[in-house]
Amino acid sequence: MLLVKTKIGPSKIHGIGLFADEFIQKGKIIWKFAKRFDLMIEEKTISELSEPGKNFFLKYAYMDPGCKKYILDFDNSRFMNHSKNPNTISIYPAEEKIGITIASRNIKPSEEITGNYHEFDLTSNEKGIL
Repeated sequence: MLLVKTKIGPSKIHGIGLFADEFIQKGKIIWKFAKRFDLMIEEKTISELSEPGKNFFLKYAYMDPGCKKYILDFDNSRFMNHSKNPNTISIYPAEEKIGITIASRNIKPSEEITGNYHEFDLTSNEKGIL
């Protein structure tokens, strides 16, 4: 679940992007898994979905390296685009089995929020993320 104010809009990186709607200070937690808001499922469950449902799920979900399950965000965080020079970082605090996303530098209002998919998605190579 996003813990900062954001908006979505056209992205120069890819289609739609996630943008800061407030100043975000370096080190601030931007996203953290929320049990009653985000979805965590095992890989075998995906085969039970319809083909369109499976395609949607695999486009927007990611395989978290900590819990080895798929995570699907139900807010606009699913529009965060990949960057080789992101303004966020995914970390795994000792008490957490699912990564959290923090600002790796100050993020200005209206700046696109980006992440390195290879840090938090075990399926990023399969998705063709360079």
